[in-house]
Amino acid sequence: MSAAASDNLSDAIAEHDEAVGDAIWVGSEPTFTLRHSESSEWLSEPLGGDKYAYALRMMAALQKRHPGSMVLRTVGRQYAAEDVPRWSIGLLERRDGKPLWKGPADPLGGVGDDSASTNADTLPLEGFWRALHHAGEQRGWHVAGFHCEEALGHRLLFGRDPKAVERAAHDPLAHRASVHHEKTPADGLTDALADDGLFLFSIGAHDVDGEPCGLCIELPALPGVQDFLDCVAMLQQACEDAALSTLVVQGCAPPIDQRFAWLTVTPDPAVIEINQAPQPSVAAFYAASRELFEVAGSLGLSPYRLQYNGNVSDSGGGGQFTLGGEAPATSPFFVEPALLPRLVRYLNHHPVLSYYFAPDYLGGASQSPRPDETTRDAFRELSIALQQLQAQQDPSAEFLWASLAPFLADPSGNAHRSELNIEKLWNPYLPGRGCLGLVEFRAFRMPRSPERAAAIAALLRALTSMLIRHDVAPTLRDWGDELHDRFALPYFLRQDLFAVFADLARHGVGLRASLQRELIEEPSAAVWSATFHGVELTLQRAVDFWPLVGDVASQESGGSRTVDSSTARLQLCVRASDADAPALDGWSLRVAGFAVPLRTAGDDGETVRLVGIRYRDFAPWRGLHPAIPPLGPVVVELSHPDVDEVARCTLHNWHPHGAAYDGLPATLVIADARRRERLVVETFAATQRPAARSLPAAALMPYTVDLRVCQIAPV
Repeated sequence: MSAAASDNLSDAIAEHDEAVGDAIWVGSEPTFTLRHSESSEWLSEPLGGDKYAYALRMMAALQKRHPGSMVLRTVGRQYAAEDVPRWSIGLLERRDGKPLWKGPADPLGGVGDDSASTNADTLPLEGFWRALHHAGEQRGWHVAGFHCEEALGHRLLFGRDPKAVERAAHDPLAHRASVHHEKTPADGLTDALADDGLFLFSIGAHDVDGEPCGLCIELPALPGVQDFLDCVAMLQQACEDAALSTLVVQGCAPPIDQRFAWLTVTPDPAVIEINQAPQPSVAAFYAASRELFEVAGSLGLSPYRLQYNGNVSDSGGGGQFTLGGEAPATSPFFVEPALLPRLVRYLNHHPVLSYYFAPDYLGGASQSPRPDETTRDAFRELSIALQQLQAQQDPSAEFLWASLAPFLADPSGNAHRSELNIEKLWNPYLPGRGCLGLVEFRAFRMPRSPERAAAIAALLRALTSMLIRHDVAPTLRDWGDELHDRFALPYFLRQDLFAVFADLARHGVGLRASLQRELIEEPSAAVWSATFHGVELTLQRAVDFWPLVGDVASQESGGSRTVDSSTARLQLCVRASDADAPALDGWSLRVAGFAVPLRTAGDDGETVRLVGIRYRDFAPWRGLHPAIPPLGPVVVELSHPDVDEVARCTLHNWHPHGAAYDGLPATLVIADARRRERLVVETFAATQRPAARSLPAAALMPYTVDLRVCQIAPV
């Protein structure tokens, strides 16, 4: 982006922040990948390879930009199919600019470097253990020091009751394994000692692949922010007394409140995920996003992938956004309890917010299903739940959550997989993080740039501000089949997006043109076009909804599910490019020899004729409909009765001559060239064309033709 364009966007963001005014904090979960790698950890797996080393280098670069911050390697997410929790590297800093940590740095840059390894016998282990023991006693704690056979075996137990401390020092809980090496219980990470006011600190050598790499301390579950700050001060004193040069701090995540910014770097299938600290304005969010993109880019990490055939996809992870308040009690969803029900209804009315910015995998079994993509019964019950909430004078936070949680979930009841995820709103069953007043918007793919991320943040904050004051969509709408037919086509999604922009403008929170452009434009979209006798034919990839293969239960324990992604959808659109072109309503299309009906649509004074086509793009190794073969290249023929020739456009999914590509595209320019060359345009005399084949009735929907019905072949 040019400097002038960036300044224009910055002005638009500043205007937006002033117009919104409400205390609506915004965070996100950007995901980055090593797009040139075809190793499993960068294609499909959450762990392995060099991913952890990249995460450490990313954290090292971030910490340099935030002096006075503290690195904590905390316990990550635990999946049922995995033996131990995933890693999580966090960066904690004060929002007031004051330094939080003045102690030794985490040896982030030394991991994986042979020169950084240390002889365990030379580590100042005993000295640090004694220094921390002394620092605790100076602060009025009773401290029991002992050793155990587990890793990090130099132990210190802190408590206010000397007898309780002495008894607990002999308890098996005080000799427990590291929380990083034990499976986290299904009901969340707990610390029974800390629950009794006893805090266990475990000290030892931090090792990587068996090589000691400095000292490590594992923190207990500290109950409050002040307890954590006291712990930090005590650790700093002990590090100074023991003259430590480096220290790895790991264990339970710190308790935080609005005084702190907490960012974590974690693994997910194919990507590194950053849980960005929430920001009070889009301007602050934009600055933080630019920093993340710069750091990721400096390491060679990317927000997108380039496919062999030139297609551009997102990173492979999500790009979710989260809204809340400065603190749980000041969340806009609690300050105005009508906001969340209004938001549910508004998203229901505008499928563009579910599909236009979403990743490829959509539908009821996806990571972000809409409530009307689950079951008919559940959708009817949601209507009753919303009516119930409207009848309440001032519903409590827990009542609000309990009323909507059963319906903001996927068909299997998984509350994490939902277009609107409210599992962290006021959920008493999610220990430690369920009552934060947060709503996560999951129907977003990873943005290609910090500018687009900021534009999405502005859109969501504007919608929230509007719905705090106005009930724009007072009832639910049952779209029926139109949802996956009409709103699979980019043309109608763009129309819906313009309708959203108009709503925002009418209610005083409209977005400037530069923000709208960031939202509308999709660089490197899969679009091909050809001009013929004064008209332009455009082929554009459309949205499709891929079904789950197998049952949910057998796949729920993992981080991903198996779907049949072999179905593709294209939007075919004809528009006049020349005033002297033959009448638009006379043009006709054939696809694979079948005459397909065109639907007339128009906006802004322009009329177009369009249709969507669905077809099997490839034969999946495991999928549905084994008797339906792939269509092969899509052949589209454009003709008009007053034109004596026909344009044939053949869209190949691979190189048009079947040639092998020389590796992945190195740049977006090369990817664009590969993508464009896949469309081959020819013309021939209309008299040479055979009669069109008729489509079976079962293939026709109001906006789409399903060519798979025509492709069914006998086995």
